[in-house]
Amino acid sequence: MEITLNNTHYNKLAKKAFYVTVLAAAISGSLHAQEELAEEQTDSKIESITVTATKRSQVIYEVPIAMSAFSGDALAAQGISDLTDVGKFVPNLSITGFSAGHTSSANPFIRGIGLQDHLITTDPGVSVYVDGVYLGRQVGQNWNLNNIERIEVLRGPQGTLYGRNSIGGAINIITKEPNEDAVTKLGLQLGTRGRAKADVFVNRALSEDFSFNFNAGYNSRDGLGEFYNVPDAEYDVGETKELYGRLSVKYAPNDDFSLVVTTDANDGEGGLRPYTTLIDEIPTGAYYTGERFGFPTPSGPLRNSDVSADPYDNATGTEAVTTVSNKASGISITADWSLSDTLSTKAVISNRSSEYKAGLDDDSTIYDLDQYPETGDADQTSIELQLNGYYDNFDFVSGIYWFNEEGSNRQGEDSSFNGGGNSFALDQETTSQAVFVNLGYDLTDDLRISGGLRYTKDEKEATANVGIGPTTSEDDWSQLSYELSAAYTLDNGLNAYASIQSGYQSGQFPARPYCLFGDPDCFVASDNITAVNYEVGLKGQVTDSFSMSIALFNTEYEDLPYQVSTTLEGGFSTTNLVVEQTSRGIEWESTMYFTENFKLHTSLGYIDVDVQKLDGVKPVAPLTPDLTASISPSYEFELSNGATVNARVDYSYRDEMYGEPSSDPGRLTQIDSRELVNFDLSYAPADANWKVSLYGQNVFDERYDNARLNTGDYILVVLSNDASEFGLRFSSEF
Repeated sequence: MEITLNNTHYNKLAKKAFYVTVLAAAISGSLHAQEELAEEQTDSKIESITVTATKRSQVIYEVPIAMSAFSGDALAAQGISDLTDVGKFVPNLSITGFSAGHTSSANPFIRGIGLQDHLITTDPGVSVYVDGVYLGRQVGQNWNLNNIERIEVLRGPQGTLYGRNSIGGAINIITKEPNEDAVTKLGLQLGTRGRAKADVFVNRALSEDFSFNFNAGYNSRDGLGEFYNVPDAEYDVGETKELYGRLSVKYAPNDDFSLVVTTDANDGEGGLRPYTTLIDEIPTGAYYTGERFGFPTPSGPLRNSDVSADPYDNATGTEAVTTVSNKASGISITADWSLSDTLSTKAVISNRSSEYKAGLDDDSTIYDLDQYPETGDADQTSIELQLNGYYDNFDFVSGIYWFNEEGSNRQGEDSSFNGGGNSFALDQETTSQAVFVNLGYDLTDDLRISGGLRYTKDEKEATANVGIGPTTSEDDWSQLSYELSAAYTLDNGLNAYASIQSGYQSGQFPARPYCLFGDPDCFVASDNITAVNYEVGLKGQVTDSFSMSIALFNTEYEDLPYQVSTTLEGGFSTTNLVVEQTSRGIEWESTMYFTENFKLHTSLGYIDVDVQKLDGVKPVAPLTPDLTASISPSYEFELSNGATVNARVDYSYRDEMYGEPSSDPGRLTQIDSRELVNFDLSYAPADANWKVSLYGQNVFDERYDNARLNTGDYILVVLSNDASEFGLRFSSEF
């Protein structure tokens, strides 16, 4: 029997084998290195990060969850400034940007679960929290990570403690809490592509009881192309400008009580993100045949030649789509009160609001055919009250939660479909209530078991108007989520764990229900989305110079909606394809010191997603690469004058994936794999309070797709805004 492999398949297998081999060699090398260092080192060089993933303070190795954590200092050293950057270095995490062409959106996918849309009737499958406050909307969620305490990425369903919309996982951003230390930090960054960035962080004690900190910054970057048919366009394609600030005030009159009030705001504006439209590739599509429009364009039916030859330029003639913007602000109050040595309460109360302007010109030409300038807003209020306790070998976290969100999306006077008018209005109010408890018990010094329950009830009322009058629908859902885990500390200090976790997401109404033109009853919500995850793992410090974590998982999803977008009679329609999905895979992370000066961090994720056949067709999980990997070596050495030099390289790989739930090669929605390389070379004088770094991001200028969408008439290709950049960073602390 003869077996043949085409070059593409062979290269893919070879690349995967390469990553596994490199990581295996790194593990083997670390074991030899730690033997050499054992006699030299008495203190661990590896930072053991304390996290609050289970709403308790624990060392990361003790948490029976597959998770990654980065301290604020580690983020700064790696040049990570937003969630999109985090998504390049965590196994089985991929963060993309879509959301109507906006440059500030962050769409995280963990283990094959996420959301690439942004409309008010959609909910993400990965929740993002800032200081315990859930961020409900995708646009504006690419949170600035300067001067934070740490970020935690929890993989797998987190339904017990984090509730709704955490069926894929959760991302926790923890900012710095005010304290008595007098600290001022300044940061400046200048680079190619017009990069200009400045930030300041100040922490001070006002009195014995009061302290505050303040963080503010400005960040801008030039675009990658031009709107050459709109000479008055305010911004270039992909250009960004952002102002942001955060103020926290803490009142702590004694050791038993503290109150922290935090307010934050950001204001961003720029050019529509880069994208292009493929027309000739669908010869039966309406753009190519000209049938849908009912009138000829001046040059007849559209062709690829009507679209910009450079995909990073844009041929639109509609000024309304060239500018995108977002504003968000919020206030939160966090109160901690120790009732006794063993019992405490906590309250987190928050109100947030956001608004945006965005939208695509789908035909990407000068003609006014299909263009969708859009605005949106959302206001949310949340309250969480906790009662927590510690009694000898027993501890618990319990609480009640309430969340309300009202939001809308609008397309109107500047919008068009088929060269004619287009009307679209979407409103929704969501109310969610929950009660939860999580218990932990130390059976022995080495064995701990824990479990939890959460009951959630969600109510939604939505109204859609696609030009034929408003249609209102409402629904409610409830679900009991659960978790059970056991963790055992081995003789060598490693922690082995096994867990069963469930997750829940309420049903969703169609995002763009132009199906109403043919079916007036189609505006109905999907059923509950549920997930059950079975996981085993091993994590900890093997030696003072080597730490690792490995997890194997199997997650089963029911009634999971995949979004499918097509052009129908009334407009651009998005409906839900409901599937059953099983995801299984493995994740690895490690940090090792080969010498006192040379450190290597690695990560590897592999996932196999199996989706139930529908009508004889087998869908695939969109925007889910089979393989994710990163390798980050760094070397630090001291010069003769006492100055310190640190050299670092960060390599990230994301496998090929599909932009929609179909692997049909004829639909041309496969997104190629990508390899990104960053470097940082820093210099810090002896006994000085400043540091300067030469940096490079995406140094080989890898251009890649963020998303691909086949509507049946054309293919939208949303491009990355992540071109190469080189420059200098300066930081000072005093």
